[in-house]
Amino acid sequence: MSKPITDLIHHPYVPPEGFAAPQPGVFKASTVIFPNTAALRSRDWKTKDGYTYGLHGTPTSFMLEERLATLEGGQQCLLTPSGLAAIMNVDFALLKSGDEVLIPDNAYGPNKALAEGELKGWGITHQLYDPMDPADLARRIGPATRLVWLEAPGSVTMEFPDLPALVRICRAAGVRCALDNTWGAGLAFCAFDLDGHGLAVDISIHALTKYPSGGGDVLMGAVLTRDESVHLDIKLTHMRLGLGVGANDVEAVLRSLPSLSLRYRAHDVAARELALWLKTRPEVAQVLHPAIEGAPGHEHWASLCGPRDAAAGLFSIVFQPSYSQAQVDAFCDCLRLFKLGYSWGGPISLVVPYQVASLRSGQAAQWRSKGVLVRFSVGLEDVQDLRADLAQALAHLS
Repeated sequence: MSKPITDLIHHPYVPPEGFAAPQPGVFKASTVIFPNTAALRSRDWKTKDGYTYGLHGTPTSFMLEERLATLEGGQQCLLTPSGLAAIMNVDFALLKSGDEVLIPDNAYGPNKALAEGELKGWGITHQLYDPMDPADLARRIGPATRLVWLEAPGSVTMEFPDLPALVRICRAAGVRCALDNTWGAGLAFCAFDLDGHGLAVDISIHALTKYPSGGGDVLMGAVLTRDESVHLDIKLTHMRLGLGVGANDVEAVLRSLPSLSLRYRAHDVAARELALWLKTRPEVAQVLHPAIEGAPGHEHWASLCGPRDAAAGLFSIVFQPSYSQAQVDAFCDCLRLFKLGYSWGGPISLVVPYQVASLRSGQAAQWRSKGVLVRFSVGLEDVQDLRADLAQALAHLS
């Protein structure tokens, strides 16, 4: 045995305590070292009283979970490899064969695809409901319904539902509800206090990929709860699925969190300015932005988010029906600062044209009669430069 190598691996030096810096340290581990067998046998991976294995948490991941819980107003948080993994974690933990889940028709597409694929294959049924009609949700809740998904605003088409009304319906039926709160990012409204009197969702999930990370270079999700028993059900499934996140990605989100509010507001201000300008353009039939009067669900946004005046940096426009899909695609291709790409929340502005009829069930016919929809994610570029880019692309459209 080479003694220098052994000494290198088992070096006795321990840095002194008391080091403090603006950013927390990064702890990477699969194996966690126990001081003795008593500690090995007594530590419980389900709590944050100690460390057992890297998959169950390190000081770095615990730090991010606690900060996110504070941001959202929750009591517990679990990190997942993506926002979709957070949705999957909730579904797999709370649903079994014979159960039913209800999903808004305008939900994030992969949420519906998961229900149509794996959940259906395991004997879990689903229905799509109209999120803008609380009575439709109430009619669809039945004896087998175990979970209702909520989303505000809706994916791509940006309708803002009456969230308190939907949650009250779930409460009256004794059914758990989970909210995809990626758009709100814990800043637009509090998912665990929707009315100022404690009306809360059971679960809030985030795609930390978006605003919390802010760089367009991290994939991560979070599941937040207030009820310890719900958290434990989800955590047990989290463990059995082997869900984990890398410490470097956690560090990237921790570095970005202090500027989250500033960035969110900057995205919001620029998006509203561009959306209002596009509303004046003759090429545009409709602007879909919850904070702009006339958009679907604007009054619900005003009631819930108005006190904080927060609306993120995402909006869509519907072109006049006279413009073909090919013409709108050409408009997108002509943009120079807006890049073609999925996701949102990073520094670079993004654009994606959508065929909405293929994304909707109950509203497919309605969208086939409308113009082509384009979604914008406004980044952190100078807003006048972004407006000039839109103007030159619109000129090519004509």
